[in-house]
Amino acid sequence: MPMYQESASCCSEHALQNKGTDEHPVVRALEARQDEIMRRLYELKAAVDGLAKTVTTPDADVDLTVTTLSQSPVTTAFRGTSDLDTLLGKDLGALRDIVINANPAQPPLTLLVLHAMLCQQYRVLSSVHVHSSVSAVPTQLLSCLGLRHADSYLRQRFQLGFTLIWKDVPKLQMKFSIQNMCPIEGESNVARFLFRLLAPYPSDPALATLVDSWVDTAFFQLVEGSTKERAAVLRALNSALGRSPWLAGPEFSLADIACYCCILQTGPPSSTPANVQRWLKACENLGHFRLAQLLLQ
Repeated sequence: MPMYQESASCCSEHALQNKGTDEHPVVRALEARQDEIMRRLYELKAAVDGLAKTVTTPDADVDLTVTTLSQSPVTTAFRGTSDLDTLLGKDLGALRDIVINANPAQPPLTLLVLHAMLCQQYRVLSSVHVHSSVSAVPTQLLSCLGLRHADSYLRQRFQLGFTLIWKDVPKLQMKFSIQNMCPIEGESNVARFLFRLLAPYPSDPALATLVDSWVDTAFFQLVEGSTKERAAVLRALNSALGRSPWLAGPEFSLADIACYCCILQTGPPSSTPANVQRWLKACENLGHFRLAQLLLQ
């Protein structure tokens, strides 16, 4: 840079006259150069952050990777949206990664649905890995998040990372921060975490409790319950859907996602009540469940 010198008295007089509102072109050039250096540092930090996650995660011994940027033409049914910086913390230049370990014998349908919906609101860099503890994974599970994206190495272009690792685990696990976060276990709990990235939970405590109740009912009674328990849940669904179009009121929610996916996973019953039939059709018309339906075919 060219040398710039002025006497202290001239500088002081100039500052007093302009009251700090005018800057010398040399100063502006220095500030612009600093901004450019910071931008490049953020990009470098993003690249290093991606390499660090690959090296430090316990699941680094993967033998297959498919990286994607999934997009869906289906519009979301949610009115409110969530802010990533508020929920996950602001981290300039670093991609916020969600890492999920799932057993291929029990594909997490709700998470695939929520992933597709996340791609409608954010720029999501998705990747599928196969852990060495798994001998073979069906082809449809390898491509469950879409095809490989050409710009997957440019991590700074994306807002959110979604990493799915097919691994021999007894229960689904999720970590957001590899280094300092305890894993969240169970598909229902991970689904709650992901749903909050799509839309805020109901502010009404009673309504929020209702949503949580349906989510637990779906996973513990529809999936793991006996035939008698599943029949009782279907009667409760039919009764609730007789009062409102969706399970938690007039708006589509996580309760609908969880119950629909669990019914899809266990197979629809031979005699489905009328209100439940109407609700199943309404869910299918949204288009969010197409991937889950194809996965089970």
